[in-house]
Amino acid sequence: MRSATPSDLDVLREIYRRASLSNEGDRAALLGAPDALVWAGDGITDGGTLVVEDGAGQVVGFATTVRIDEGLELDDLFVDPASMRQGLATLLVDALVVRAAADGAPWIEVTANPHAADFYASAEFTPVGTTETRFGPAPRLRREVRASSPG
Repeated sequence: MRSATPSDLDVLREIYRRASLSNEGDRAALLGAPDALVWAGDGITDGGTLVVEDGAGQVVGFATTVRIDEGLELDDLFVDPASMRQGLATLLVDALVVRAAADGAPWIEVTANPHAADFYASAEFTPVGTTETRFGPAPRLRREVRASSPG
């Protein structure tokens, strides 16, 4: 696990696109809005994006947080489809929680894809409301950050 660098941008954009399209429930809407499949990469320059690598040093997932109010917003959490279901998203969330605790952020919130509800529940996020997105309503979730280690 490490902070993303500008040289990671192309790989992260590919992971973002492949992971986004891997969800059959979202594929048609995303293909109808191709601009939604281009990751801007804003978190790279400010240090807000973490990447996870496989045993061969290849980047296989990433997560981005930004400051909102007194907490953090989880803007991105994507794992390459070939590396899904190996605990990498959980590792990324746990690393973000450690970072948040070190920075004094009391919570991390996310506007979640409804298809990812089971994952976010397993990662200790709880519902705090709903919000309207470009593709319809979505749950708003929060993970409280403890001063000690995650989990």
